[in-house]
Amino acid sequence: MTARETPEPSAPTAYDRRMYALMNRDGAGPFHATAARRKLVVGAHVALTVLMIGSWGAAQAMDRTWPLLVMIGLLLPWCLATGVLNGATHGLLELRGRMLDERQRAERDLVRARAHGITLRVLLGGALVFVVLHALGDRDVTVSLSYALVVAVIVHWLTPLWLAGLRVRDEPADD
Repeated sequence: MTARETPEPSAPTAYDRRMYALMNRDGAGPFHATAARRKLVVGAHVALTVLMIGSWGAAQAMDRTWPLLVMIGLLLPWCLATGVLNGATHGLLELRGRMLDERQRAERDLVRARAHGITLRVLLGGALVFVVLHALGDRDVTVSLSYALVVAVIVHWLTPLWLAGLRVRDEPADD
């Protein structure tokens, strides 16, 4: 095989078929049937994520365990919202490329590229905050830096899902 030839895509595995079936179930259909509902689910997912990050930060700052219990309590609704978003996108970001058609692969690439730009802006904003804090003489920026890095990783991880959830088109109506 030469460098210009591309290998044949491998056949779907049992895992691929199970994930495809899971991501294309209609169980959560009423939750993401319209654009307004998908926006609501994305907003709820963002809010739950912010609350969980805030709970973890509060636990670190106050040296208490009750914020961690709040975070654990938010985990189930967060997982449900994640499942609804994955169902709305039909597993766009979760399925392997061999299970997606060309249109879906192009959409996934577009979502990832836009999410990358948003993540870049978040990181630049965080860097600016730390430059300002350092200039103002705040000597203990290491705690803030570790918290900001965790937030940046979470934003990097979840932004594609949020964007994909917002970009999904309504299913065509049955005749």
